[in-house]
Amino acid sequence: MLSLAAIRRRAPAWLSLARREIGPIALVAVVGACLLIFRKIAEEVGEGDTRAFDLSVIYALRTPGNVGRPIGPDWLNVAAVDVTSLGSVAVLSIIVILVCGLFLSFRRWREALLLLLASGGGLTITTLLKDLFQRDRPPMALHVVKAINASFPSGHAALSATVYLTLGALVAHFAERRRVRIYALTAAVILSVLVGCSRVYLGVHWPTDVFGGWCVGAAWALIWWGVAIAWERTTHRKLSTGPVRRLQPEDGALLSESG
Repeated sequence: MLSLAAIRRRAPAWLSLARREIGPIALVAVVGACLLIFRKIAEEVGEGDTRAFDLSVIYALRTPGNVGRPIGPDWLNVAAVDVTSLGSVAVLSIIVILVCGLFLSFRRWREALLLLLASGGGLTITTLLKDLFQRDRPPMALHVVKAINASFPSGHAALSATVYLTLGALVAHFAERRRVRIYALTAAVILSVLVGCSRVYLGVHWPTDVFGGWCVGAAWALIWWGVAIAWERTTHRKLSTGPVRRLQPEDGALLSESG
């Protein structure tokens, strides 16, 4: 049995180990939670158990007597259309291409590759899931904007979560100040939430479509971020391809915080 003095001597090492490992453990836990929630939503959607909830929410956002018009003033309707475009394949593709170009101009090849793989993989997974579930969208009378393909999960919600959370994580990883990291991740979450909510408000998605999309997008972004952290720990190199240096002991805590 360890003496009190031995415990005190070893406590700093134990605390350092805990700080290094808490990030990856939390990452795995969050990914698992997202996937479990998505599975539960998918099961409920497949069995039709979410229909009452979906109908109550989407019709609560319609003007009484005119289901083709969302509630609220005209400027809110226009703003919702603008916001929803931030989750479209076209706009997200432009953002990804421009940011990858910026990374490449700084010779940050791995960041560009990470963003491309996360975004392209997210689009592929979302498309496959839509083809698998083949859920019908809300009635055409509710649509404010044009929508194509199946409804579940929401592609706008999934892809915006994938792209914006990956970008937020990249900024947070290389930011030196904690408030910058918090700001980047918070902004990514807010953008994803706004895009998802706009899809329901505009009548082109059921609420459970958006919930499912958020789960898929968040899980996929976190999986790729976990891959990046694992790569850094295995190779003992920072993600950047700039002037490379070996990771120092204090970087373990930084990696954990970023994860």
